[in-house]
Amino acid sequence: MNKVLSAEQAVGHIRDGMTVGIGGWGPRRKPMGLIRALLRSDVRDLTIVAYGGADVGMLCAAGKVKKVIFAFVSLDFIPLEPYFRQARQNGSIEVMEVDEGMLLLGLRAAAWRVPYIPTAVGLGTDVLKNNPDISLVTSPYDDKDWVAMPALNLDVSLLHVERADSRGVCQVKGPDIYMDDWFARAAKQTFVSCDEVVDTSYFSQSEEARYVFWERAVTTGVVEMPGGAHPTSCAPLYGVDVAHFHDYNKSAANGGFQAYVDAYLSGKTEASYQLAVGGIDKIMASPQTIY
Repeated sequence: MNKVLSAEQAVGHIRDGMTVGIGGWGPRRKPMGLIRALLRSDVRDLTIVAYGGADVGMLCAAGKVKKVIFAFVSLDFIPLEPYFRQARQNGSIEVMEVDEGMLLLGLRAAAWRVPYIPTAVGLGTDVLKNNPDISLVTSPYDDKDWVAMPALNLDVSLLHVERADSRGVCQVKGPDIYMDDWFARAAKQTFVSCDEVVDTSYFSQSEEARYVFWERAVTTGVVEMPGGAHPTSCAPLYGVDVAHFHDYNKSAANGGFQAYVDAYLSGKTEASYQLAVGGIDKIMASPQTIY
């Protein structure tokens, strides 16, 4: 069983109008190489589900997004992702903004194949006011009303990990897997980029296997892409490229997204992107991020 694909083959499974989940968290372990491949495609009208960062901002700036379902879209040290902010302010996208926990429950509901999960999160807040499609449900046990967080059923999920094998076993050794395991299980198809494809025997070691957090059966394809999370971090391999994100943020006010594309994405391959940012050695030398 060999699930290794190219980035183009992986994003080739994404069609107009699909709902796409993107793993990672803000500027941390985002599948940015796959996002760049998606930017080079003709796909449009996507619904994006994410704890968002530049992945969401770039797709919005490129005109590929119809709707974003999110808990936040931030670069952490740059609180508001600049291109998502522009899209939100000019009304070019639809949004469903929920609490971080509600987004997790929506992914779990999809993974568990149930239509919703009841929760107290959101009661008494503007989450319900601003999302009229989210309903209340009365419990048969205590007659109390609970928020019925709907399942966030994903057509495709895109994730990035440190290592994977050709069967789709994926390893995350960083300090936090975020919600990637739920993104993987909530999707019909899950494509994972990794810094290294390793031999299957690597996972016969118990010390390595303990960092596997979802079943290989839910991994549809694996893309070997060293440095593929850049400019986000992929702990413990490399940290956030802070200088690059500052340039990215400045581009929103100086030339717009096209200026960023001209500077870094005009070569139309991942290799040309990495050359534009200084090469793989520079990416891997990005200091570890301390939070």
